[in-house]
Amino acid sequence: MCKRAKRAFTLIEVMVAVMIISVVILALLQMFANNTHIFSQLTKQVKMNQYASLFLANPDYGFETKHVNLDDLVSDFKVNDALNSELKKNKVEIVYQKVKQIDMSEYDDKNREKEKLESSKENQTVHSNMVFEIGKTVFKTDDSSIALLRLKVK
Repeated sequence: MCKRAKRAFTLIEVMVAVMIISVVILALLQMFANNTHIFSQLTKQVKMNQYASLFLANPDYGFETKHVNLDDLVSDFKVNDALNSELKKNKVEIVYQKVKQIDMSEYDDKNREKEKLESSKENQTVHSNMVFEIGKTVFKTDDSSIALLRLKVK
């Protein structure tokens, strides 16, 4: 009499299958967690960009260091009460740093020196007393911040 052996999975095979499935599930969970983190950071950045657009639309702010509420930035606009109450909650620090100042009269002086050297040629020079100031404005809230380069013409 020949006994037929029943074919079945061994304990080792089942354990290997469970390990493979658990590794795949952990990888999927990690991907989900990363995507959630990236999405939350993007949401903060979009909100910060919206606040910065309010800031750019208001010419009273940006070239000095100030502490303001966001509702001060939209005081010239007509906004609904819900948005206004949300903006009142957010305090903003605006930090301005002067990066470089370019005085155009320095270039006029150089042109005058060239004129003296080339006195035989007739040159018409434009004399300008404009001053360009390049500055960095950092717009900080409790959650995040954004930096902008600003150009001021004096």
